[in-house]
Amino acid sequence: MVRGAQPSASLLLFSLGLVLLYFTSGGTIGLAEGQKTWCVAKPSADEKVLTANLNYACSQVNCGVIQPGGPCYKPDNLVSHAAVAMNLYYAAHGRNAWNCYFQNSALVVQSDPSYGSCTYY
Repeated sequence: MVRGAQPSASLLLFSLGLVLLYFTSGGTIGLAEGQKTWCVAKPSADEKVLTANLNYACSQVNCGVIQPGGPCYKPDNLVSHAAVAMNLYYAAHGRNAWNCYFQNSALVVQSDPSYGSCTYY
């Protein structure tokens, strides 16, 4: 077998070390201490997936802010409501990267997505 056709053992160990570091650090490598993050829905995410995410998140946390009359009700669309609900879930469960996976339909962001009277916690 030609050398280089397979990754070396040292490269595999190094990669494994990085993966372990990522998960043991809460998925926050590269963030300054105390840097706040938020979880938002990908605008391109499938509607069925976003609906499932919205339903799941709201079964785990209080989603009253996206109900009619709530501060995050408008804009009244699936992506916006899912983003708020997914962030509520993410925040309530420790802001870990794995709490924002949602079938690969979400992103962890470092810019506060709050708007108007709608505050993302």
